[in-house]
Amino acid sequence: MRNNFAKNSQHVTFFPNKFQFNNLFIQLFYFIILSLFGYLGLKFSNPRSSIKPNDFDLFYTSVSASTVSSMTSIEMEAFSNSQLILLTFLMLVGGEVFTSMLQLFLDRFFNFTQNHSLKNEPPPIHINHIELGLVSIPQPENHNNNTNNKDRIKYNSLRYLSYVVLGYLMIVQFFGFSLVTLYLTYIPSAKQVLKSKGIKIETFSLFTIVSTFASCGYVPTNENMIVFKKNSGILLLILPHILLGNTLYPSCLRLSITVLKSVTKREEFTYLLKNSKEMDYDHLLSPIHCWNLVVTAFGFNIIQFLLFCSLEWSSKIMEGLNLYQKVVASLFQVTNARHSGESVFDLSTISSAILVLFIVMMYLPPYTTFLSVKDHTNIDVKKDQKCLVECVVLSQLSYLVIFIIVICITERQSLKEDPLNFNVLNITLEVISAYGNVGFSTGYSCSRKLKADSMCKDSWIGFSGRWSTKGKVTLILVMFFGRLKKFNMNGGKILAPFHAIVFGTRS
Repeated sequence: MRNNFAKNSQHVTFFPNKFQFNNLFIQLFYFIILSLFGYLGLKFSNPRSSIKPNDFDLFYTSVSASTVSSMTSIEMEAFSNSQLILLTFLMLVGGEVFTSMLQLFLDRFFNFTQNHSLKNEPPPIHINHIELGLVSIPQPENHNNNTNNKDRIKYNSLRYLSYVVLGYLMIVQFFGFSLVTLYLTYIPSAKQVLKSKGIKIETFSLFTIVSTFASCGYVPTNENMIVFKKNSGILLLILPHILLGNTLYPSCLRLSITVLKSVTKREEFTYLLKNSKEMDYDHLLSPIHCWNLVVTAFGFNIIQFLLFCSLEWSSKIMEGLNLYQKVVASLFQVTNARHSGESVFDLSTISSAILVLFIVMMYLPPYTTFLSVKDHTNIDVKKDQKCLVECVVLSQLSYLVIFIIVICITERQSLKEDPLNFNVLNITLEVISAYGNVGFSTGYSCSRKLKADSMCKDSWIGFSGRWSTKGKVTLILVMFFGRLKKFNMNGGKILAPFHAIVFGTRS
């Protein structure tokens, strides 16, 4: 899934760049299989209601959970407890931290296999041609010993890194689950919400924490987190997991390794901190990059928070909230705009300016930083011009524009007959939300229809839930495209991974 092994090692050859394109299809195959598994599980398990959702909507939901996109076409309270557990599993194994951990274990396996095969080879020799014949002179052992020692440290460091990521994944979610469960158990108002909906506290806690950490945004209640907008405590407990599983994951991972190095004094942790680029783990970044991520994440939140409060502080969505609840709810909402997607307010009632800001936030890669962390010296002008042309033609934005146009074509009849629900802004937000694997949606309201329709019934589903089958199929493609967008990016610069194959260039 990346160029996984060190390129400078003379003794072990890690995965070369040419395999990255194949790894794109490996991950695509992984998410397709996961989605099919989820669909079959949902299909053959009993829902809570007597009316079973149609097969396509079940598959749509499974894809949304597997790609951690949380686009909804079925009311969440229609799912039984066993189905919620299945969706929890899909979100867990579809999240970026989990899939990156799987990659680390695969790296260890291939690294061990190559080391083992090379140890069984006969020692290399140098052949010197002499006038009277050939004399074989063994290669000096010092070089081999140094190389073997470096490979050993590298392999052990990779092993420790995989354990650190596993521990991070389990500990953060365990504490989150425990704290949310305690809150729901001892706070009557929050407990009553779940009791009235027939949702188990443990199921809600596990589902929500896994969903938040995986940056999915699904919540077992129909109204998402709107029903808890006055329960500031639970919002504050969930809030850190939005950052810990996404934008601040590299910074927290590096901090964890630093703490373990200080406690254990292991050379492997020192090696990880000093050779983050050589480990070729996408989320193990340099110290300056980690600090930039922290500054950028909080900077974006502050900008969004100030603009959101300035426009919505006295609006209808804030009715019934005191000063403290307004601050917490606003902070929770704007933090979710970057790749998590849980909502404490109805997005259809939020001003268009805020929605445009959310679209921008959802479009940005999770590791976007204010400051550049790359050097761009000695760039060949012709090559730079060629890359510029390729970036324009094959940019993420170009693909998204095409998707939006296709959906406007598939939904053209609704755009004419129901313009208040079906408009370009709402479609754009839905597409960018699916691409960013966020899950924000303006929903659909029968009251916004120009022509009264007695057959129309309001339901707590996303806007895309009202689209045609062709529109939903297009959005499924967007969800897969967004989940695999890292293969089309390089540090925030938009590139196509197969340029090296098609054009003979390197990103």
